[in-house]
Amino acid sequence: MPSAVDVVDAINDVSGSHPGYRAAHAKGVVCAGGFTASPDAKAVSRAAHLQGEPVRTTVRFSNGGGDPTRPDGANDGRGLSVKFYLPDGSRTDIVAITLPLFFVRTPEDFLAFTRARKPDPETGQPDLEKVGAFLAAHPEAGPAIQFQLGMPAPASRAQLRYHGIHAYRFLAADGTARYGRYRFEPEAGEAWLDADEAKAKPPDYLEDELSERMASAPVAFSLQVQLAEDGDPTHDPTAQWPDEREIVTLGRLEVTGPDTERERGDDVLVFDPTRVTDGIECSDDPILRFRPQAYSESVARRTEAAARAGAA
Repeated sequence: MPSAVDVVDAINDVSGSHPGYRAAHAKGVVCAGGFTASPDAKAVSRAAHLQGEPVRTTVRFSNGGGDPTRPDGANDGRGLSVKFYLPDGSRTDIVAITLPLFFVRTPEDFLAFTRARKPDPETGQPDLEKVGAFLAAHPEAGPAIQFQLGMPAPASRAQLRYHGIHAYRFLAADGTARYGRYRFEPEAGEAWLDADEAKAKPPDYLEDELSERMASAPVAFSLQVQLAEDGDPTHDPTAQWPDEREIVTLGRLEVTGPDTERERGDDVLVFDPTRVTDGIECSDDPILRFRPQAYSESVARRTEAAARAGAA
């Protein structure tokens, strides 16, 4: 198992070191919102936020890369992270991205793939031989890479479909248990820009567009879960399940506006996909299980940077 230090160092080697920012998904905006479960949700899980009573949320939209100065129109994954504030004072999180599946199966492969993508100091571009060698040895990475390379620039953060790439075990009040994966479907539908439109946009157009949109009306997503059948892999984030698998609508996420108070100074906001609650259990996915370690290392560096800035 690689160390979290090695993984975060490798991410920084790709995107550069940007003190005070997340190692990945560095560029983003934090918003306030709420979630109300659907009548069907309680049949899937006994989790407190899935019983029908509205709960408060904190939401973060982000770009996937580690460079907070990278223009929004660049080819990049996008993220949607949601923190649910439960009635007993605890919290649970969902982390989702625009990719429907992941590049790698294990932390070891993640570290190897990230190191292969380290830019050459002279050209500023990855060594294609190293990347090609990794892909030849790991064909499971191909679908995610092809999906990402073929994804155009989004017109809005509010008009993207976000996928939870990890499986969870959902336990209902009657004792039944099913594995499932989350997805957020935008109520406004999906929308994209062509290459010329993306080039003409200002570097922060996604944040600007989202702010303007929320000033007129809340942004909303349908939270859904795709339920696994026997034989569907629940530990492998590179494997998609068949489209015909049952999908249940768990509820409606409404994003009401920017939250300028939740993340300031040393108030480090973390969305942890292993932060689950009664009625939801983590699968044995090695990538899922490793993520808190990487987050802790990234948080430590952000906190240290904030402390240095405060002392300056």
